[in-house]
Amino acid sequence: MNVLVTGCSSGIGLSTAVRFASAGHTVMASMRNLAAAGDLHDAAAAAGVEVSVVALDVTSADSIADAVAHTTEMLGSIDVLVNNAGVELFGAVHLVGDDEMHCLFDTNVFGVVRMCRAVVPQMLEARSGCIINVGSIAGRVGAPYSGLYAATKHALEALSEAMHFELSHLGVRVSVIEPGQFATRISDNAMTAAAMGPDTPEHARFEAFRTAQRSLVSGERGDAAVVADVILEAATTQTPRLRWLVGDDAELIAATKSQMGFEEFEAAMRATLDWHD
Repeated sequence: MNVLVTGCSSGIGLSTAVRFASAGHTVMASMRNLAAAGDLHDAAAAAGVEVSVVALDVTSADSIADAVAHTTEMLGSIDVLVNNAGVELFGAVHLVGDDEMHCLFDTNVFGVVRMCRAVVPQMLEARSGCIINVGSIAGRVGAPYSGLYAATKHALEALSEAMHFELSHLGVRVSVIEPGQFATRISDNAMTAAAMGPDTPEHARFEAFRTAQRSLVSGERGDAAVVADVILEAATTQTPRLRWLVGDDAELIAATKSQMGFEEFEAAMRATLDWHD
């Protein structure tokens, strides 16, 4: 299969590109800045595979058009689209500024729509294709200080579900991946709302919550390669499904929330995290 992956400079995108190539597929890995491709090239060389790279900014329709045209010219078709590019924003909802909010949604939501709009027509013409949207367990739960990030991932859940119904009868299948906490750079490079600086009471409470949240994962956060394995499985399985949870913490949160009302869920998670006001 010919695979186009967005957001491949590090983390899940990098691991996914290398994983598909290792499985014998032809991969076009994309990122905004090709100067950041060093880690990808090193990982591909270590795995003994080749991965082509193209510049692609999901917030720019022109950049997407150029990258998709280049990919189609080089590979002949795009059989699998992995929408992985994303950014993270920490901040209490009432403290996030308009520019911060727009940046977040432009990449995490509108960028996915732009990519699908660019690639789906050729999949429909071929009556075959697969779209994998990399979401998050945040698409099921609105955690404190990640409300707007969670809103983008809730939106991705809705988009993926709608597209499943719209495209499946035409030969195009859609899946959404829901990872928990994994060792990627997205959190390291996350934005924090400017109005919630280190000297504010909300920032201190946010840090306390983040410390408690990390306790859901025993030891080090999982390797992003685990998520890449699931993405490959979602794209190649003979028994496709819409949603794919990844990680013990994601499984725990999803199972707990589905089994009880919100008040019980809140009490259970506060107890688990030992996070009380």
